Amino acid sequence: MPEHRRVLFVTDLAYQARGRRYCDEDIFLTSRLRDGFDIALCHPLDAAALMDAFDVVVVRNSGPVLHYQKDYDAFREQAVARGIRVYNPLSGRGDMAGKQYLLDLTAAGYPVIPTIGRPEDLRLLPEAGQYAVKPKVGADSIGLTFVPREQLSDLAYGDILVQPRVDFRYEVSFYYVDDTFQYALHAPDPERRWVLEPYEPTDTDLAFARRFIDWNTLDHGIQRVDACRTREGELLLVELEDLNPYLSLDLVSDGTRDAFVANMMASLHRFLDAQPRT
Repeated sequence: MPEHRRVLFVTDLAYQARGRRYCDEDIFLTSRLRDGFDIALCHPLDAAALMDAFDVVVVRNSGPVLHYQKDYDAFREQAVARGIRVYNPLSGRGDMAGKQYLLDLTAAGYPVIPTIGRPEDLRLLPEAGQYAVKPKVGADSIGLTFVPREQLSDLAYGDILVQPRVDFRYEVSFYYVDDTFQYALHAPDPERRWVLEPYEPTDTDLAFARRFIDWNTLDHGIQRVDACRTREGELLLVELEDLNPYLSLDLVSDGTRDAFVANMMASLHRFLDAQPRT
């Protein structure tokens, strides 16, 4: 029997997330991945010190990195310098790299909530009752505020993004392993983001989500495309989560959950086969 590959599974089991239990999801995932790998769990602050002893570092529910930004940046730098394989790969262009992608996608004409980061671009924003102001580096709505249009010119631009506050019908998330769609969930009540139910996407929905998966160009890894459905029926991107997307695996069927785990294991093996350790 071939030797199992060694996985350092990075998670903060004590992190308290609103409406989600990170620890339960990662306890479940590691219990299943253990069938195909030798696994050790560690806190994100310990990953850099431990990663040399493993074949791959899997970053999962590690919490918002802005709480330990310097340590995370050091982890990334050391992983690249020491040839450590990290899953998801560190080349992600979505939330892994901050919120700049929202500006880039807006400028490129993608179906995303219109986003600006400079006062001279205020004219590009559509009229709205309020505008969302959020830090370029952020997560879990940390630092999010809402202001009327007349206050937008007074903001301290540079490290913030501004978007119209969209009156949407619901939010929907599409979950991928590599470039393969796995399942979708939606939040019927806009005021309860993490009260999710299974969602059956249309071909048009999947074409929407796939545009962002293709744009991100990650050959391996787990991604979540978050979108909102406007009153007019259009989908607009809210977030492209490619660092540590929560998967809400407790809300899908047993068959869907089993398929996800099997596909994640296969993806990890493909990643290791394609990325020899330097």
